[in-house]
Amino acid sequence: MHVRDAVEDDAEAIAALADAPADVVRNLVHDRSVRVAERQQGNRDPNVDTEADDTELLGFVSFDAHDRTVHVTQFGGTEAACERLLGEPVRFAASENMDVEVLVETEATDKKAAVEAAGFETAGTGPMFRGSRTIRYRQRP
Repeated sequence: MHVRDAVEDDAEAIAALADAPADVVRNLVHDRSVRVAERQQGNRDPNVDTEADDTELLGFVSFDAHDRTVHVTQFGGTEAACERLLGEPVRFAASENMDVEVLVETEATDKKAAVEAAGFETAGTGPMFRGSRTIRYRQRP
């Protein structure tokens, strides 16, 4: 699994994972820190002059920082990809001596499992989001 900064060309794939319009995701890529995890497919032909590999997007995470906290704004994908990607805002927070906060909808069991596996602890209930209750998770790296 390879983790890298997201680019605008990733918007369609991220939109599919996030169940969001591609235009909204394009703005997200420009306005936030966004990382993606991908799996490279097959072998590249050494005789082809291109850097393009076939890849499969496994997940994404977006985050920003304010009020001495790094806030994970969105994430999605496979549980393993989410767990790995949640390390990105944690590393940033550690370098800036900040906490990290994630809100997860109570019904999102895969996301809760990934957040807990990434070392986050429950910090109470969060606000309603899209008509669903959320759980607030925090980590002090």
